Amino acid sequence: MRWSKCFIPTVKEVPADAEVPSHQLMLRAALMRKLASGTYSYMLLGRRCLLKVIAIVREEMNAAGAQEVLLPSVQPMELWQQSGRHVDYGETLGKFKDRHGRMNVLSPTAEEAITALVAGDLKSYKQLPVNLYQISFKYRDEFRPRFGVLRSREFIMKDAYSFHVTPECLDDEYKRMYDTYCRIFQRCGLDYVIVEAESGEMGGSGSHQFTIPCETGEDIIVQAADGSYAANIEKAAVDPLPKQPAPGNIPSLEEVHTPGVGSIDAVCNFMKTKPQDMIKTLIYSLNDEVIVTLVRGDHDINPEKLTQAMGGKHIELAEENTIINLTGAAVGFAGPMGLASKVHKVIIDHGVAAMAVGVTGANKTDYHVRNVVPGRDFPLEGKTIQIADIRNAVQGDTRNGQTLTFKHGIEVGQVFKLGAKYSKKLHCLFLDEDGTQKPCLMGCYGIGINRIVASAIETGNDKDGIIWPISIAPFEVLITSLNQDDEHVARTAVELYEKLKEKKLDVLLDDRVERAGVKFKDADLIGIPIRLTVGKKTLAEGNVEIKLRREPDRQTVPIKDAPDKIEELVKKLYNELNS
Repeated sequence: MRWSKCFIPTVKEVPADAEVPSHQLMLRAALMRKLASGTYSYMLLGRRCLLKVIAIVREEMNAAGAQEVLLPSVQPMELWQQSGRHVDYGETLGKFKDRHGRMNVLSPTAEEAITALVAGDLKSYKQLPVNLYQISFKYRDEFRPRFGVLRSREFIMKDAYSFHVTPECLDDEYKRMYDTYCRIFQRCGLDYVIVEAESGEMGGSGSHQFTIPCETGEDIIVQAADGSYAANIEKAAVDPLPKQPAPGNIPSLEEVHTPGVGSIDAVCNFMKTKPQDMIKTLIYSLNDEVIVTLVRGDHDINPEKLTQAMGGKHIELAEENTIINLTGAAVGFAGPMGLASKVHKVIIDHGVAAMAVGVTGANKTDYHVRNVVPGRDFPLEGKTIQIADIRNAVQGDTRNGQTLTFKHGIEVGQVFKLGAKYSKKLHCLFLDEDGTQKPCLMGCYGIGINRIVASAIETGNDKDGIIWPISIAPFEVLITSLNQDDEHVARTAVELYEKLKEKKLDVLLDDRVERAGVKFKDADLIGIPIRLTVGKKTLAEGNVEIKLRREPDRQTVPIKDAPDKIEELVKKLYNELNS
């Protein structure tokens, strides 16, 4: 393609509302433009990058035996009500009423739709296993879209769904998709980490997440110092803390008047104590059931761990009137004393169970209590009592004795074992060999197409612009024609352009009538991996210049050798990705 005929309106200044490098560079390099909050229009260069990612994903999925389909983006609300996920997704679920008064969903994912599709024609175990995938736009009504396409409302996802007769068959396909994802991300030039993950609103029994380590990432990767364990923050398990030794004879409970002091920091300042010596009492509800949770004041509840402790049931923080009716106090003054007999369940984090003594709410407005001893002043055992790991891992924690480390990352893919969660609810059944009707076991496998592009930019850039992996760059080679008004220069650039196209290389010819400085700045900004420069000075000596975007040095080669040299460099860059 010729730059002079393309719409590539690059921008010099960093956009004011772009916070991270990928967002800034995708706008400056004319990959996309913002249409509305969290929605973007892809331009020539951006679309070419997306298509290259999609081609890699499609090739690997097809090679793994998956079959491509295309499902509706608009789905009936009834399907989501059947699965119960209209509640799980909450306000994130984009929904609208059509002219007939029927509620519809803008698909954020497609477990319901694919299960309904397969259920309609599935009769026998002989039709299984099958793995169906699609590459399509999805929509989630994010409360705060940010970081460009790293957290947008509309995005492109490859989502695949497999259906099986036995757990062993599901395990085999899960491993096949796991290995396929490794090949996909390697071919895309991404340095990824695989971590254990929670299934979240997807449900199921097992999950792994593919994450790109990056300081601007919203995910947190937790790893053991010796590399023996890796998980995202939602999944990361921690060793129970050692039991604190009792500081001599502990006095009985002492109420302290704390007027208007409800937060942990405020209580600590008022009572001259530390957050790690506080016991937070958080009250949740599920329908008519009330659940009390206890964590240390310096720890945060992990919603995913709490869901697992509840046997997979997602619970929400209780309404204010529920808290007042249970404790007899205003919000902020709850304590564990006397609550176990009044509620469905009390879930105590290991950190609280290990405390020798603490400070907590008094179940009395404007009062807290000191000298609270777990096991003495509230029970650690009983029919309604459960001790579990329900908090986020923090610095200083260990797993199997190994110190945990933390780094940020960008999630680009995740694989799930769904089990029979959807097939039971949506009646996706088959007749087994003995004539028994059974629900399918399912797997789910997602990749964020846009996020691959953004992640490549987040981890591949410098002060001048993007540094692409060659496999997903908008073009493999850029020919920069300097002195475009010189007939010899222009003709040579076109001749080289045609020769590289004959070699089936993906080439952009910068034939604009612009100053050399403008062309070089644009070349670095859009980041095409190989630049071939044709200029009057080197041409007079029978040479052209070749430069790799990722390296500072240029090399001068004879014009006649340039096409073969470029082809050699292209092959080298691809081989590096596959080695």
